[in-house]
Order: sequence, then C-alpha cells, then structure tokens
Amino acid sequence: MALEELKRRIPGYIALGLLVTLTTFWTYWGVGEAYYEGWWGAWYNRLLYLIPAVVLLALTIVGIRWPRKGGWTIVIVGGGIFVWWLVMSEFTVVNLLKAFLLGGLAALVGVLFLLEARRQQRLQLEGWTPPKKWLRRNKSYLLAIGLPLLVTIAFSVYWVPIVLGRVDDGDRGARLIEGNGVTLVWAPAGPGWYEHPYSWNDIAFYGVSPVGFGEKPGYDDRDATIEDMNTTGLCVYLSEDGLTIMTEPQYIWRMPTVDEIVRSLVRHGENAGCTWDGKSGRANCQVLPDKETPLWAPDRAPIYYWAADEYDEHKAYYVSYNGEGINHQPKSWGNQRHGYRFVREP
Repeated sequence: MALEELKRRIPGYIALGLLVTLTTFWTYWGVGEAYYEGWWGAWYNRLLYLIPAVVLLALTIVGIRWPRKGGWTIVIVGGGIFVWWLVMSEFTVVNLLKAFLLGGLAALVGVLFLLEARRQQRLQLEGWTPPKKWLRRNKSYLLAIGLPLLVTIAFSVYWVPIVLGRVDDGDRGARLIEGNGVTLVWAPAGPGWYEHPYSWNDIAFYGVSPVGFGEKPGYDDRDATIEDMNTTGLCVYLSEDGLTIMTEPQYIWRMPTVDEIVRSLVRHGENAGCTWDGKSGRANCQVLPDKETPLWAPDRAPIYYWAADEYDEHKAYYVSYNGEGINHQPKSWGNQRHGYRFVREP
C-alpha cells in the first residue's frame, strides 16, 4: 500500500477504531449490568441495558456500509447531544468537557467517516473493485461485531450459571436468619421490605409531622441522622408481624447495620461466611453470596440494601447482594435498585 493511500485511509481507521472501542465498552457495561442488576422480573428489563451498545453498533455498521450517510447521521446525533448537554447544564469548563466527550467526540467521528466517503468515491472513479476474498471484504464488519460478541460470550459464560442457579423458595414472609455471629428476624414483604424505592431520608423522617412520606416543612435543608432513624423512622412504626404501619411508634423493628447485612449474606440457602473490615468496599466471604432467599427476593428490583451506618453527615452506607459493593450514597438519593429490609430481635 502506497504511503499516500495509507494517509488517506487514516481517518476511516480512526473512525472505525473509536466506534468499535465505544461499542465494546458499552457492551461490557450493558451485558455485565444486565446480568448483575437487571436479572429480575420481565425479560425486557435486561434489554434496556443493551440499548447504548446496540445504537453504537448500528451506527458503526451504517458508517461502514454507507460512510457518507452514516457520517452525517453520526454528526447530527453527536452535535445534538453536544448542544443538549450544554443547554441542560450550567456552562462551565467541566460541563463543556463532558459535552465534548458525550457528543462532540461522536460528531468528530462522523466527520472522519465523511472523509472516508470521499476516499472511497475517489477510488470508485479510478475503477477500484472490492477484494475477492470474503474475509478481506468484510474485515471491518467482523471487527465491529466480533469484539462486542466476544465480550458478550465471556460475560455469559460467567453469569448464566449464576443467574439460572439462583435459589428462590418463594417465601416472602418474615425470615429468621442465623449464623456467622448474627441472629435476626428479617421483615416480610410489605412496608418493612421493598415497598418503595425510598431514600434514607424518606425512611428516617417518616414519623416527622406530617406523618408519612412527602414534604417535611423545616427538614428540607438537612439530612437525617441515625438518631432520627431510630426515633421517627418508618421502622419504628412497623407492627410486630411486620405487615402494618401503626399510628404510634412501636420500637420493634430497626434498620440493620452493614455488619449485620454482610454477615447474613447467603448462597444456595447457606450462610456465605462474609465479614467486613469497616473500611473497604467489599466483604470478605468464604463463598460468593448471591441474590437468593431467604435474605433477598430474586424477582424484585433491589440489589442493594440501605444500612443504618452513616458514612458522614450527608451519606449512608448500602450493601450489594454479592458483598462486592459496600458503598455510600447521599441520604437524599434513592431509586428502585436501593431497597431496604428492617430487622428485629427473635
């Protein structure tokens, strides 16, 4: 290949390399999260995580097959994301950099495909014909599809035996879980377990007037403390059977600590033998725990439990079902992945 022709190919190589890299990265993220976080409920829960990778793969294939159309499509999509990000966020150097990484870089890839389209048009005018060998003709497609496919296969080999082998005895009642130095009754399904994706503050301020969930006049500018959790938290209003929210505090149930959750993690109906050193972001386990009964509900969205421990004034700890995620979030933050399950003494 002549040096001049190699120089002309560089924009196309860079465009393809960037898109394949991005597609592979988002495949890595999407497939991993689909198994780790999205494996519950309806089948389409898993597909949502694959959308970024599928969109990028589609743009890559269009760019390879029709570099001019694909280039303009990518320029428009990337430019739209760039402008949208700047309009929706405060104009700062950091947000400008984020806008470029999210949309500007994509628009640049589109420009590179347009340059590749010019090169191919020039070759066609000179009478160029595609290589006869199938592999040479389709090497770009094989690269674009092959790397994400390898990532998908690798993750599936690891995760499929785990998610298909999960133990679910179907019992969503109160459960006595003992072992590893901890013996506690965990709340049944209802207001003490998984009812809504409340934030730590929502749970702790439940008993503040007006009692219930919603606006709390005078409490909007501060975060709850463990003292709030133990005096006005939803847990203290739970009836002894864990099925009813009472009108007066009962002080029977409470939020479990990180150590109690970690020591109660399970695998195939047995205690996983996990401990936490109080500092690191993961537990030390004899066997890797999983999202299984009696501690978890495999068919529900949460993969983390809020804990009673506070990281600081504004953040509280949570624990993942496999013990590999012991981290903290703002107390005001919550979503359907962060659940809770209250405990009481037997």
